[in-house]
Amino acid sequence: MRVFRVVLTVVGVALLAAALILFLSGGPVAAILWLLGIGLVLTLSPMFERVHYKRLKPEAPGEGWVATQERFVDPTSGRMVEVHVKPKTGERAYVDLGPVTPSGCS
Repeated sequence: MRVFRVVLTVVGVALLAAALILFLSGGPVAAILWLLGIGLVLTLSPMFERVHYKRLKPEAPGEGWVATQERFVDPTSGRMVEVHVKPKTGERAYVDLGPVTPSGCS
């Protein structure tokens, strides 16, 4: 996944550079705006993804964190996740509880 983010960022920066070159050479405004828009989306998307989607922690966070009743199966990894919150800041941490075991099977 890391390689994909790097590729998106590199392509985005290349498109932004192409928009700048086209702007400086007096190119068509529509092409400049298109390159600029796509370049910004590709450059900023990996940054948004890193901030918005938190990685799973292998163990519960330290002092000041409280486990909530919220648990779910992470759709990316298929693992059970428990949510912990830091009451002072509202920050959330996602703790990996391990693989999902089928219930009710004998």
